[in-house]
Amino acid sequence: MITPVGDGVVGADAGRDDGVLRILIVDDHEVLRTGTRQVLEASEDIVVVGEADDGNAALAMIDDLMPNVVLIDIRLPDRSGIDVTRHLTLTHPGVRVVILSAYDDDEFVRAALEAGATGYLLKTMARDELVAAVRAAAQGTTVLDPILSPRLAGAHSSFGPSTGPRLTWREREAVELVAEGLSNKAIAARLGVSVRTVEGHLNHVFTKLGVESRTELVRHVLTQGLISPASSSEHPA
Repeated sequence: MITPVGDGVVGADAGRDDGVLRILIVDDHEVLRTGTRQVLEASEDIVVVGEADDGNAALAMIDDLMPNVVLIDIRLPDRSGIDVTRHLTLTHPGVRVVILSAYDDDEFVRAALEAGATGYLLKTMARDELVAAVRAAAQGTTVLDPILSPRLAGAHSSFGPSTGPRLTWREREAVELVAEGLSNKAIAARLGVSVRTVEGHLNHVFTKLGVESRTELVRHVLTQGLISPASSSEHPA
């Protein structure tokens, strides 16, 4: 299932305060747009306010439609979804942009997150997971397709001196569990420590990495390739 991994604050200039999530779908395949609309609008709290088949058309609609979330393909006829994401991040920071792509390339994922995307989802994901991801993204949480999360988490074995401040094995475990979407309470239960201890570990991580929120932390470690499974051999005896 899809798991939110951020801290969740709705942007001031995104959408209207009526309790309904407003979605703009950007894809050059009409069948995909229609199918995605049907999936999302099966939920009473979601409405698709517009569709666009290229990036420039989408940008022209933003001010009039006031979407909470823009679901956008990475490949478009006129410009890339990443380019549109970067533009919207600068001009409409309250609008959450989520890539919905057929490509699961790690470099695309990192480029999208670096451009300011709130998430990266695959077109093969289950309907209920897509709906959950859209709801989470609207709240400002970073969402990744379940297929991508463990692969990105295990792709690197860094956290060493060559990649920045060194984290303790407990701090590293806490970060990896945050990236999996666990709350502080759940992390504490997993590690067998108190919630206050988890909060202490994460506060130290925030200071070491220069981040200010869970969303920023997850985006940082994913784009920098800093997540790796903690090896049991690193744990003290």
